[in-house]
Amino acid sequence: MVRHYQEKIISLWSVFLLGLLFHTQLGLMPLFHGLNVVVSQAQNMDAIAPVMWLMLVFFALPMAEIVGTTLTNNRQYRTFHFGFTVLYSFLNLSHVIADLMVQPIIWYQIVLMLILLIIGLLINLVAWQWMRDGRNIHMKDSERFA
Repeated sequence: MVRHYQEKIISLWSVFLLGLLFHTQLGLMPLFHGLNVVVSQAQNMDAIAPVMWLMLVFFALPMAEIVGTTLTNNRQYRTFHFGFTVLYSFLNLSHVIADLMVQPIIWYQIVLMLILLIIGLLINLVAWQWMRDGRNIHMKDSERFA
């Protein structure tokens, strides 16, 4: 039975990234209704540059994981990838908890973040299955690029 772990992981990471984009867009939607979305007291871009870099890294790393998952079936990569997915689930859970402590609680964002957390847990599950599958039922890298 073929399990298609890589295809499932790539699909789930893609859905996760779309949800992450919508999380940002949802936060900006009030602008289209003439409402203010400012939550920071920063006066210039230099003050928020570290946050912008962290957001870039948080979005770019799953893109790199999609590429890595597409290009390799290496056992070491599968182990690294599983650890990476666990880290992202922990970060997502931390984000949900942090947003539950901010007043007012924006419930539609909490619901979206819980959906993203569930998707992340699904990525954990499939990544764990891929890591544990020692039968190498997928193509080897040398066959994939022949």
